[in-house]
Amino acid sequence: MQPQELTREDAEGVLSTGVTEQALVDAIHVAALFNMIDRLADSLGWAVPSDEAFSARAQAMLESGYTLATVPRTAAP
Repeated sequence: MQPQELTREDAEGVLSTGVTEQALVDAIHVAALFNMIDRLADSLGWAVPSDEAFSARAQAMLESGYTLATVPRTAAP
């Protein structure tokens, strides 16, 4: 399916299953962001971690989400 093939009827079909309008909007935003990130990764040659690397990080991701570790600041001289 291509984006230009989606119609109002497609959205109404999703909503008729009990999905809220806000959940549908959220899904659209996630898909759009994924698309942009994927294009940037392809264009800039970003490396994708291996399955093993993803698996090694899985437990920490479940516990903390996508937060970055904080780096302690040193006092300015």
